[in-house]
Amino acid sequence: MVVVLRVGTLNVGTITGKGREIADLMKIRKISILHVQETRWRGNKVRCGYKLLYSGAKKEGRNGVGIIQSKSLKDNIIGVRRTNDRAMVVKLFLDGKTVNIVSAYPPQAECDKVEKVAFWQEMDRHLSEIQAEERSIIAGDMNVHVGRTREGIERVHGGWGVGERNDDGERVLDCAVSFGLAIVKTWFEKKENHYITYKSGARENQTDFLMGRRSHLREVRNCNILNEGCDSTAQGGSGGNGLGDKEHSKS
Repeated sequence: MVVVLRVGTLNVGTITGKGREIADLMKIRKISILHVQETRWRGNKVRCGYKLLYSGAKKEGRNGVGIIQSKSLKDNIIGVRRTNDRAMVVKLFLDGKTVNIVSAYPPQAECDKVEKVAFWQEMDRHLSEIQAEERSIIAGDMNVHVGRTREGIERVHGGWGVGERNDDGERVLDCAVSFGLAIVKTWFEKKENHYITYKSGARENQTDFLMGRRSHLREVRNCNILNEGCDSTAQGGSGGNGLGDKEHSKS
């Protein structure tokens, strides 16, 4: 049996008042799991309907991450770990396999270096606790640029993308190398504008990423950008290895 998942990532700006819009988006796009960032909700609660698990924003009402799942997966949850307002992990058991869903929102370029280091140390701790045979889907608005060059990192970077790598991009790649993760989007050749997930005036770049085990990359069929509602998607399937459609997105 092949379990098919379509997974997305979306920076919502705030989730308040957008519940129906997001639910409609997931239904139309057939998204099974949606990683969301900048929810700006405080606390750590579960909302019904599509099942939303989230790790709340700071007192200032900033940040906040969440994972929204279709109703069909609500009984597959075997664990939830809320680290802080920038990362959380939901563990699912699907077709006899454990799948770790990680929603991440690293500090932006202008944030304090200490905050960045603390985030990646915590992320390293989470990833180190995941067993090698388990599936991992890490997605979010990474606020980084990994570029298109892959010299020395051929195992994790497929060579497709846009722009130049920056220091924060190096940190993501270091994480990928350390834990055997593939930057999924870089493994699929697309038109250049199909890599763009951020636009502001004349500025545009690819800042949203989905990562998964490099050893399970053959299970991913495709990765795309959607330009309406959610901007990027990735799809994958395997002949009985448990992981199917992956999809990532940003508004």
